[in-house]
Amino acid sequence: MKEAAVYIIAEAGVNHNGQPDLAFALVEEAARIGADAVKFQTFNAAKLAAANAPKASYQKRTTDASESQREMLKKLELGQELHKALRSRAIGLGIEFLSTAFDADSLAFLLRLGMPRVKVPSGELTNAPLVWRTARSRLPLIISTGMATLSEVEQALAVVAHAYNASAEPASLEEVWKGWSNEDWRQSLRSHVTLMHCTSQYPAPLTTVNLRAMDTLAGAFELDVGYSDHTDGILIPIAAVARGAVVIEKHFTLDRTMAGPDHAASLEPAAFLQMVQEIRSLTLALGDGRKAPQTGEWDTRLAARQQVVAARNIRSGAILVLDDLTTARCGHGLEASMLWGLVGSTTKRAFVMGEPIEA
Repeated sequence: MKEAAVYIIAEAGVNHNGQPDLAFALVEEAARIGADAVKFQTFNAAKLAAANAPKASYQKRTTDASESQREMLKKLELGQELHKALRSRAIGLGIEFLSTAFDADSLAFLLRLGMPRVKVPSGELTNAPLVWRTARSRLPLIISTGMATLSEVEQALAVVAHAYNASAEPASLEEVWKGWSNEDWRQSLRSHVTLMHCTSQYPAPLTTVNLRAMDTLAGAFELDVGYSDHTDGILIPIAAVARGAVVIEKHFTLDRTMAGPDHAASLEPAAFLQMVQEIRSLTLALGDGRKAPQTGEWDTRLAARQQVVAARNIRSGAILVLDDLTTARCGHGLEASMLWGLVGSTTKRAFVMGEPIEA
């Protein structure tokens, strides 16, 4: 990840509707709107879903309700040659090409293609064999946690730690958990793994977002956190950045009214561009966390702060009492907090009312 920057993923996903021209247009728009990466989804429909696997409710609303999940997914597959062409186009436009693998063969293909980082999607978080193979690439890893309990996240991380450190694939979950007991194995995840908080509803109501769960993930595992957003609009991903997200993923489409499972829960390019611009501005405003005067504040500090001055004419050699002293802005002299300490001291010279007091 870029130091002190938010990595923004334009999730094209399956919003290409199986059409190459639309897929290329999504890559080009992702580059134009300032995303760091454009991401698709790579799968074999026959391996991913059984013939009679049901659709989710939101998929029934946005696609042909009479078709099976496998039939829907089959229409949304991208061929290997198209993957290669899309990757080449993205790199030529200066953004990263990513794709999420949903089966072992798709993962192997993507690794041969050359991914700069890999992702475990929410639905595969508990698919320990696929998580292990994904982590075994030892590429920077993004793990999405939609629908998950904290214990399921921990198990996935234990699998990742095993993949990073063991010599071979585990024979059992017990072997994975034994490895998780090793502090060095747990530490191996630092700076390599980003946990993405997510609500797997499309779109996700605001009442389900629970951004404070980002704090829970960060505190439990001491890893970077990000946010994969499915809400309407741009407010929540911006709020997630303010809360500490270092990665933002957001679905985008050329037209939210298109038929397809994810278009309605996506941003069109103009809104995505606005989100990127707001996040970049917010990142500048977040700063480094140190509390100290900014360079531009010193002149204001000099003009705005009060110093100790004489409340009335004071003779030389007088013993100062509280009524002799007050404060006013005068640009130099003793700061106002020193007033009490002057009470009881003897003046070395006379002061006229309003004149800064010297120690």
